[in-house]
Amino acid sequence: MKAELKQTGKTDTVLVALVLILVVFGLVALFSASEYNGRVRFHDSAYYFKKQLFATALGLLVMYLVAKTDYHLPVVLAPAAYLLSLLLSTAVLIFGQEINGSRRWLNLGPLSFQPSEFSKMAVILFLVWQISRTKKKTTGFWFMARTMLTLLPVVGLVGSNNLSTAVIILGIGVVLIFVANPRYLQFLALGSAGIGFIAVFLAAESYRLERLAIWRDPEKYEKGFQTIQGLYAIGSGGIFGRGLGNSLQKLGFVPEAQNDMIFSIVCEETGIFGAFLLIFLFVLLMWRLCVLALDCRDLEGTLLCAGIMAHMAIQVILNIAVVTNTIPNTGITLPFVSYGGTSVVFLMGEMGLALSVSSHRRGIIT
Repeated sequence: MKAELKQTGKTDTVLVALVLILVVFGLVALFSASEYNGRVRFHDSAYYFKKQLFATALGLLVMYLVAKTDYHLPVVLAPAAYLLSLLLSTAVLIFGQEINGSRRWLNLGPLSFQPSEFSKMAVILFLVWQISRTKKKTTGFWFMARTMLTLLPVVGLVGSNNLSTAVIILGIGVVLIFVANPRYLQFLALGSAGIGFIAVFLAAESYRLERLAIWRDPEKYEKGFQTIQGLYAIGSGGIFGRGLGNSLQKLGFVPEAQNDMIFSIVCEETGIFGAFLLIFLFVLLMWRLCVLALDCRDLEGTLLCAGIMAHMAIQVILNIAVVTNTIPNTGITLPFVSYGGTSVVFLMGEMGLALSVSSHRRGIIT
């Protein structure tokens, strides 16, 4: 009997459950971390929570719609998405709104949009499109170098005012190249070149070198205040924490507690137990994405899940490393937990792509 390709997958309920648990955890943590700032700045303790709740609802709708779409369609549109990300990244440098010293947002009427979040998804789709169309030519150092070179325009544009996102994009590229071409020596050579590129990028701006100095000894610098207060919050949480809503460090001590430093408030209010529970949920999410990547018999689906997993893993590791002062401050959010409407919508879109892979993957039926 002649073999044919038929749709054999179904929606991954485990992945759906993990995403919903993380979303609920994030909303509860966000409300607790932001209620003081909301009350002081806007006379509304639920100000940040309501905006995040709206973005989350929109994100869930996006996740549902994307999950119902065959994932091959977004991959076909990937070149256009990549070009759009270049245009948006250029526009934000020219017309972008500056908030807290960073020009990362474009104003769209009453809403603000962060193009770098779109760039992450666009890069994943574009690399999947590019690698899947090289077919059997995914070997050799030239393939690796050529693939990374195509990322340099968006890395340069995004990295000019958002180094952390540029590092994430490079990391996604490295992971997908390794999945397509797991040759260790060539991979190490590419990694060395990437480290050199990052070193040059760091040296190009004096404030980045200043961050390195602050990281080494935060008590010597006024800008090390946020790091020190975050560490105080983590240390004061103990094993089970002070209890939800009982953080002291969020009362103006940790600046913008609902943003990059929210993990420190989670540690203070829920202790080591709550922190490890959150990390465990992220690990389960990575595991599920890895299972989807391994079970998919289609190269595009495998690369999509691997790229999404790489994005999530790199961003979670970088955020927790920054909060614990393991690496210099990079200004990066914690997925599903930190405040940010653009971030949560595009994260949900990526989860929708993974669910689309689970429900639209094809197997050989005889």
